[in-house]
Amino acid sequence: MPITRLEPYALSLTIDPGSLEFSDTSTLIDQPLDWIGQERARRATYFGLEMEHPDYNLFVLGETGSGRSSLLRQAMTEVAAGKPVPSDLCYVYNFDVPERPLTLRLPAGKGSWLRQQLAQSMSDLLQEIPERLNRDDFKAEAEHIENRFKLEESNYFEKLNIYAESLKFAIRRESGRLVFTLLNESGKPLTEEEILTLPRDRRAALDQDEQALRHEIASYLQKIRMLGQNRDKELSTLCRNWIEPLLNQVLDAVPGELDRSFKDYARLEHHLNGIKHDILENLDIFQPADLDEEKSPEDLKELFERYRVNIVVDNRDSISAPVVVDDNPSFKSMIGSIGYQSIEGMLVTDFTRIRAGSLLKAHGGFLMLHLDDLLVDTFLWEKICRFLRNHILQIEESWTANAATPVIPIEPESVKIDVRIILIGSREQYYTIQEENPELARRFRVKVDFAVSFLASIQAYRALSIFISHLCKQSSLPHFSRGAVACVLKTCHRTTEDQKRLSANFSYTEMLVVESALQCKARGNTIVEERDVTTARQARTLRHNYPDQCAQEAIADGDIVITVHGEKVGQINGLSLIEMGDHSFGIPTRITAHTLAGEDGLLNIEREVGMSGPIHDKGVFILQNFLSALFHHNAPLALNASIVFEQEYYGVEGDSASCAELYALLSALSGLPFKQGIAVTGAINQFGEMLPVGGINEKIEGFFRVCETAGLDGTQGVLIPDRNCRHLILDDSVINAVSKGMFHIYAIDHMYDGLELLSGFPAGISDDVEPREIINYPQDTVLNHAQKALRAYRMACHQQPQRTKISSKRPSEHPEK
Repeated sequence: MPITRLEPYALSLTIDPGSLEFSDTSTLIDQPLDWIGQERARRATYFGLEMEHPDYNLFVLGETGSGRSSLLRQAMTEVAAGKPVPSDLCYVYNFDVPERPLTLRLPAGKGSWLRQQLAQSMSDLLQEIPERLNRDDFKAEAEHIENRFKLEESNYFEKLNIYAESLKFAIRRESGRLVFTLLNESGKPLTEEEILTLPRDRRAALDQDEQALRHEIASYLQKIRMLGQNRDKELSTLCRNWIEPLLNQVLDAVPGELDRSFKDYARLEHHLNGIKHDILENLDIFQPADLDEEKSPEDLKELFERYRVNIVVDNRDSISAPVVVDDNPSFKSMIGSIGYQSIEGMLVTDFTRIRAGSLLKAHGGFLMLHLDDLLVDTFLWEKICRFLRNHILQIEESWTANAATPVIPIEPESVKIDVRIILIGSREQYYTIQEENPELARRFRVKVDFAVSFLASIQAYRALSIFISHLCKQSSLPHFSRGAVACVLKTCHRTTEDQKRLSANFSYTEMLVVESALQCKARGNTIVEERDVTTARQARTLRHNYPDQCAQEAIADGDIVITVHGEKVGQINGLSLIEMGDHSFGIPTRITAHTLAGEDGLLNIEREVGMSGPIHDKGVFILQNFLSALFHHNAPLALNASIVFEQEYYGVEGDSASCAELYALLSALSGLPFKQGIAVTGAINQFGEMLPVGGINEKIEGFFRVCETAGLDGTQGVLIPDRNCRHLILDDSVINAVSKGMFHIYAIDHMYDGLELLSGFPAGISDDVEPREIINYPQDTVLNHAQKALRAYRMACHQQPQRTKISSKRPSEHPEK
């Protein structure tokens, strides 16, 4: 295929505003926002969201700025609208094991209803229980029980008193104790002096009587204790008989209108029975007369705290399944938390301090997360992986095990959760998980792959126009004319470097829309026009192109030596792409080659000093193999050759300069000068075919600016692979220069095709001829001159004594250096 000089129309893309079929974007505001160019991702997303089987979680791949989060949120909301509202989740007191609170799932909205019902019931009971216990008929029954036991106690005491008198002792009650004294014959108490004057045998008899009395007192006290216990039982039974009907009446009415078919109804009944039993066991608290009045309110408060309902997930206001997006996940926000308070140097808590995290809140619906956020916290990531295996969540506080202050923890009942997780990550992370963690990989069975770019079409243009319309409405921006939209669409093509494809990076499109609207407002206009978009794009470039400007100035000042006029042997201008993150630009780089007789072969100087990357090294090896194939009839080649990127101090990576390196080498080998006004970019394969490269527009524009500064003379241009023609969306300044014949863009399919343009001599071979079929290249061709040089090198090597071959190892590979 011969060399092609590209016409101006081929250097960019023209989008006819008339083909957009609207006057401005305000007419599109009612159109639905579509998955622009993401049909594969859309189908995968809805498949995963609608799948009911577990483990069909979604792993979303795609570049930042592709609009994936917004589209996923939109899809989740749409699918969630067709799913039922999940139940409320509550934690209640465990009357059997208080440190292990129990879960209670109730129909949506019934959690708060139950809490209100119980609160009202407790309020009623707090008033009615004391009232019942203060009723006259209750007091009469209680008094009857008290009197009956007092009478029995009095009878027991009378018997004890009679027994004491028979032994000449007097007994009386004093400060809640029994006190006895010995009496004389006249019935008066004996003093200690009088007792000491008694005969020995009399004192011995008195001691025996005293022991007998003490035994009888002990028996009396035992009977009194039994009487007291029996009295308390009867009074307790009396209280229960009076209060239990009230409890049944009040608490049995709590479930009220609840549908008894829901799963946890039996649990609710069990909990209400627990409340009844607990109140009946603590009825004494409702009788202040029997208690320390300062303690009673605290006891009542503590008692009623047990009967509260802690609603950790409340769906009373929900109309669909939940859609939860956790953009800042932590262990507490994801798993849940338990609050603690310090009391007397101890950290204590209870079931009312349990709080739900994102996983619990998303039960029955969808939860969207970013993998990078989860990987920051190793403990959280391990917890998530464990949850994905068994779908059971245990709320806990990770710090309690290592707390400096003593902790009295609780262990809430674990919860079975049904949630579909949408995990956003990179392609590298996805395939790493696939290879290194198959157990986790099978929990994400749906791969949602967002495309980096998509084919341009009328439908795609319209979808992007609708996107701009919605963005203008959401941000209160002036709407765009169709000419302005066409300019934005052209920029989308430029971003993806393809005349047939559009970029899926909508974050840049959004920035351009917002900044163009600002230019429009500055003009005092109400509709964004094409010139506003152009001005915004130029202003953005100006804000970010300082490194580019510095490089251009360094070339203009001669600090970086670039020649764009005349011809040179063994020298050519390659094109480099500099990527700064927020800005990319191209600059020319002088590539030089040197050849002489020898047996060391091709020396890549960048590789020798460790300044080249693996892709560049691969390109040089391919170049070397192609060169050997070109001159296979001269094998083995008697050649020492070196290639270097001049004034390159930061390293070289990529194979886009391999064609330019080959041209420099052939120029040095043939001795033919090559044009310096024509820069070369493009990779080659082992057959010399030109391969497309990235950054083609930036490279051409960078070289054009250097030539423009040095002075355009009509001979300068850039030689590119033919396969890069569809990637051209050049700046208007370059296209205008080409239109005037002051600059040129050449496209070739094979490296042979560019030799004549650069040297003025025919290549000596065409791309439809195999080099192995040639023994001698035609006279006065580039390859013929190179072939003569190689033969001369061989003769020179044969005429010289054998010498030791120079090592091609890098300096770092020589320990002595």
